Amino acid sequence: MGLLAHCDFPEPGTPVDLAVSGGPDSLGLLALALESRLSVTVHHVDHHARPASADDAAFVREACDRLGVPCVVHDVRLDSPANFEAMARAQRRRVLPEGVLTGHTMDDLVETVLLNMMRGAGLEGMSPMVDDPTKPLRHLRRHQLHSYVVAAGWVPRHDETNDSQRFRRNRVRHELLVLMDDIAQRDVVPLVARQAHLVAEERAWLDALSHDDLRRGLEEVDCRELREWPTARLRRWLRARLSTRTAHDELYHPSASEVARALAVVRGEAVACELSGGRRLSRRAQRLTLE
Repeated sequence: MGLLAHCDFPEPGTPVDLAVSGGPDSLGLLALALESRLSVTVHHVDHHARPASADDAAFVREACDRLGVPCVVHDVRLDSPANFEAMARAQRRRVLPEGVLTGHTMDDLVETVLLNMMRGAGLEGMSPMVDDPTKPLRHLRRHQLHSYVVAAGWVPRHDETNDSQRFRRNRVRHELLVLMDDIAQRDVVPLVARQAHLVAEERAWLDALSHDDLRRGLEEVDCRELREWPTARLRRWLRARLSTRTAHDELYHPSASEVARALAVVRGEAVACELSGGRRLSRRAQRLTLE
């Protein structure tokens, strides 16, 4: 079975959509999906952001022709180079079919954990991808996947932006993780990934405990009741109630300082507080209002 034993693909014969850029990770995804006897349709997104992007699209088309796999190329244009990564993700979400599989590996999971830590993320940020069915390669290491692709005779495309120090993920990949390995005197990726899985289990338990809480709207609960809750329970409820969607359709949780200000309103230490996005949380007659 080889690497397939560590993949979370659906049953053979299942129709699946794959996001394939032409790089080694996505080519590995394609090869393993075919080895798993899935009914594959490939999707390639051409952002037209690099001089070689048209060559990448042609490469993916030719590879699919050789393999007898349907291929759909999505042309998107980014209006502004500002916040390129977020805009590119949003455009991919817009054009790719729901549930499309991607070639994210264990290394990608760990990089995301570290990036989220630097942003001050909560439990959700500490356990990304671990139960995501669209990431079937999340138990594989990147080097395993690349070796598999080379052994299969592929010469994958190289995206030079993956080498650029302008992007924080690249610095985590090429600098931070190398330093962590050196300090720990071992490969830390499996350790961080294991912690992410443990956090996901703890989070699932907390979600079950707080299920009834999260069904209650912000204005439904009397602040006198909320003040009786343990702080962790109240903070978790406020974090969920005050979360928003960004312009790129990404879930944005309130910062720790915003939650602390909201706690002060609930506890009667402040009448109102300002939140991100020009919002204002206030308390009147022991009820919360978000404007």
